[in-house]
Amino acid sequence: MTLDAAFERISMPLENPFTIARGTQTAAENVIVRITDEAGTTGVGGAAPAPRYGETAETVAAVLPDLLDVVERVGDPHALHAVEAEMAGVVNDNPAARAAVSIAVHDLAAKRLGVPLHRLWGLDAAAAPATSFTIGLDDTDRVREKAAAAVEAGYPILKLKLGTDRDRELVAAVREAAPDARLRVDANEAWTPREAVRKSEWLADHGVEFVEQPVPAKDPEGLRFAYERSALPIAADESCVTLTDVSAIADRCDIANLKLMKTGGLLEARRMIAAARAHGLEVMCGCMIESNASIAAAAQLAPLLDYADLDGSLLLAEDPYDGVDLTGGEIRLAERDLAGTGARPS
Repeated sequence: MTLDAAFERISMPLENPFTIARGTQTAAENVIVRITDEAGTTGVGGAAPAPRYGETAETVAAVLPDLLDVVERVGDPHALHAVEAEMAGVVNDNPAARAAVSIAVHDLAAKRLGVPLHRLWGLDAAAAPATSFTIGLDDTDRVREKAAAAVEAGYPILKLKLGTDRDRELVAAVREAAPDARLRVDANEAWTPREAVRKSEWLADHGVEFVEQPVPAKDPEGLRFAYERSALPIAADESCVTLTDVSAIADRCDIANLKLMKTGGLLEARRMIAAARAHGLEVMCGCMIESNASIAAAAQLAPLLDYADLDGSLLLAEDPYDGVDLTGGEIRLAERDLAGTGARPS
């Protein structure tokens, strides 16, 4: 079988500047992959590279020709295991680049069979949890306004970025604007272990569900310290990058947070979910700020999750792709029943 592959870099403006403890983003640089079979059916995938993990749009573009050569050499979009295994052998790092190709191949394979990807996996669309909507760091009044706007738009679960000397003030502002919302917080490695324990106590008083990555990933014992003493469950994100990390964090957190841009592919994401379950962890799937070209694929995993944080496309002012309907935070996998991941040109 002949497969034709191509890719392009895109820059998408954000609706609002997005700030976390590590910096501010005003646009998202993604790389879109398209793989087309002899019948003209096209699978679409997206890479959302993160400098935190050593990737940029430039590095993705540099390795994609080698990765797409793998797809053309394998020549069968249904040989998903072979494609992902050979890509990992060709490019060991660059997980976002490999994820984009994995997503495109999965999308093509499911489209060729005429089924949504979650159905190909035998998953129950009704089991998908709702996604949270993220409120980035900002001045206090602006955070309050963003929280109020998110609730008014129908999002019942908010995730607040923290990691400043105004953390208590920001949480209070969100609770003022959204007293009934389910609330999660993410420090993005900004706290010390002892600070994480202290803050967990008053965060619990504000009805926060859990704390994501309170301490630096380079401090695994600090993560254990926070986990053993925290008043709230702990989710590991930056500490949970690859499959081998799952066993390492099993006694240091309650929730494993995987992202397709960290795992390097959908098959590896499913392996990480299974490994987390085997270790008694709950599972969340998060995202970068991404086009629906990749968010739609992550949404297909939702029935396997306890928590979803798949709002990356919702933060964009413009996206060249539509995807799974996430209005109001509900992941509506069955509503349109589109073949493949559900990503399609907008």
